[in-house]
Amino acid sequence: MKAILFVGHGSRLAAGNDEVRTFIEQMTPRIDDSFLVETCFLEFASPNIEEGITNCIQKGATEVHVIPIILLHAGHSKMHIPAEIEHAREHYPNITFTYAQTIGIHDEIFAILEDRLEEIGFNAQDEHTDTAVLLIARGGSDPYANGDFYKITRLLWEKLPVPIVESAFMGVTDPRVDAGIERCVKLGAKKIIMLPYFLFTGILMERMQGMCQQFNDKYPDCDIEIANYFGYHERLQNVLLERIEQAVNGTSTGMQDLENYRAYAAVHGHAHHHHHHDHDHDHGYQHDHDHHHHHHHEEESVK
Repeated sequence: MKAILFVGHGSRLAAGNDEVRTFIEQMTPRIDDSFLVETCFLEFASPNIEEGITNCIQKGATEVHVIPIILLHAGHSKMHIPAEIEHAREHYPNITFTYAQTIGIHDEIFAILEDRLEEIGFNAQDEHTDTAVLLIARGGSDPYANGDFYKITRLLWEKLPVPIVESAFMGVTDPRVDAGIERCVKLGAKKIIMLPYFLFTGILMERMQGMCQQFNDKYPDCDIEIANYFGYHERLQNVLLERIEQAVNGTSTGMQDLENYRAYAAVHGHAHHHHHHDHDHDHGYQHDHDHHHHHHHEEESVK
């Protein structure tokens, strides 16, 4: 039996985790029904990855295809999920594991972003001489992931009839959102659309909505609007179905992440992801850990 194990990031906001579960329920009819479909989360929500893998195997899976629902290829997808897969592989040597690649830079993403702009009345057929789009990501410490985000911003600029498309981050790295807005204003924008590069809702999404109001108060000559995040966009299903197919047929670049992680672990030992839980979790077969690498999250560090 083959299992598809989706890995959502997980949020402190229950509504965000519910969105992940609902999204997967909506997509499941499009997945070959011979597959067992399970969901787990990196942090802030249960089951965690280890429990997700165990759930698949307890239900009879002999192959587990791990599919990250993650936008950019950064620490979580390069290190934390591979660490969990490798740890499970040691515990379940007879089970085959594959790993899919992140959503990354994909044509469907631009279609989703364009739809989200249209929903708030942006007409892509018109020339918008004084409109700026500020694309806003979570932000992280991986320079390549941040670079990919800039590449996405540039590709979006190529597609939109606006003079300005800027990048900004909610935390960890610059430019932050307030600096991004200020730059758009200085470049002469009379209208700014804040466009969230976020899959599902969460604390940062809620915070961004509050910021929009503050920016309107601060820049009265400028009309500042916020578009919706990706959410239940059908085209997001298309990307993930493609990622599943790559994992199952052996063409996923995620397998390189596993190789890279194995090479890293051979030198540095296992990098264990510190799970954030509101209650103590039975760590299952991970009781043999002798150390945890704590890493702090945007959601904790953004003031």
